Amino acid sequence: MPKETNPLNSLSDAMVEAVEKAAAATVMVNARRRFPASGVAYAANLILTADHVVERDEDIKVVLPDGSELAASLAGRDPGSDLAVLRLERNGAAIAEAASGEAQVGQLVLALGRPTLDGIQASLGIVSAIGGPVRTGRGGLLERYLRTDATPYPGFSGGPLIDTAGRVVGINTSGLARGAALTIPALLAWSVASTLATHGYVRRGFLGVRSQPVALPPAQQRLLGREQASGLLLVGVEENSPAEQGGLLIGDIIVAIGEKPVADPDELLAALVGDVVGKPATIQVVRAGQLTSVTLKIGERKD
Repeated sequence: MPKETNPLNSLSDAMVEAVEKAAAATVMVNARRRFPASGVAYAANLILTADHVVERDEDIKVVLPDGSELAASLAGRDPGSDLAVLRLERNGAAIAEAASGEAQVGQLVLALGRPTLDGIQASLGIVSAIGGPVRTGRGGLLERYLRTDATPYPGFSGGPLIDTAGRVVGINTSGLARGAALTIPALLAWSVASTLATHGYVRRGFLGVRSQPVALPPAQQRLLGREQASGLLLVGVEENSPAEQGGLLIGDIIVAIGEKPVADPDELLAALVGDVVGKPATIQVVRAGQLTSVTLKIGERKD
């Protein structure tokens, strides 16, 4: 069969072009004693990589696709999502293009890394699962994650997962789930990176409550006007906390924050991630069998 009509050759050529495109934005990150890792140029002078591969704050080197080496400084890091941003001393690699939509299970993807001076490395697979939120092994909560069957070779952490057009689908890491490979979706990773580049860390919300999941009987579910099997029973409210100042009481059952239903502690943490600190929020609670709303200002969690 002639090459131009062979769909496998066409697919192969497309993947080569995709790797070449993304490789121009994929760098080597040398910030630990052992094997170097990878990173992605997501904005001018800024490299997005995995936090766990940045073991020192000084003497950080980034090797560009053309082989030149630049000094980098740590602009910010977030152990909870295992992301870090490095700032280069001058313009370096091409800027990566992030995929505009969400990944789909079954989608063909390639994991890229540049852990050596020998050039770009690639591994082929599909998106095998999408999940989240999930607690990470580094004291955080990842709102969303991807799993793929692409092989995560040594040094691939911090490198991109790309689609067949060379767009970044996510950032690969083995530092969140006890060494298991996960991918942080690009939209989430870019959002965290922007915060890190501006503030140096990610601000997370704080209410000042202790809670436990409780089942919602049918009568309470009817109050909500939606199917929600559980909520969070408040068993403690800290003194002078946003919760106390806003009027939350022990015995209240939190069922939503803003427009986000809250059925378990992970959903509560997820609702407190993002640009919420210092802003008013409406907390929907079941109190004495009645549905009511409390407005309070979200505080900032101090780790």
